[in-house]
Amino acid sequence: QVQLVESGGGLVQAGGSLRLSCAASGRTYAMGWFRQAPGKEREFVTSISTSGGRTDYADSVKGRFTISRDNPKNMVYLQMNSLKPEDTAIYYCAAGRYWFGVRTGVVDYDYWGQGTQVTVAS
Repeated sequence: QVQLVESGGGLVQAGGSLRLSCAASGRTYAMGWFRQAPGKEREFVTSISTSGGRTDYADSVKGRFTISRDNPKNMVYLQMNSLKPEDTAIYYCAAGRYWFGVRTGVVDYDYWGQGTQVTVAS
């Protein structure tokens, strides 16, 4: 069973930065970050291919967030800069079992972490 464990969430002022980490067990997977705000559906944030050579971002975070990975350590990171109150959500790490590129759909991912809360104060 694949385990994904997120860390690094917290409370930050608008304009600040946070770095989320996701520790994965098992083999190397294509990975993504999603977020879910209260009363809203889970939405795509960013995705990275197994090699790290391809990435994709939601328009709302382009230029502010950066996804990266360290395959020997089986870690994926989300660097979040210039945070806005609308970035407040639970952030989830996810892994795709049968593909290797980048994908944006919740249904594309097979494994999910427990989530980490990010709160951006105005």
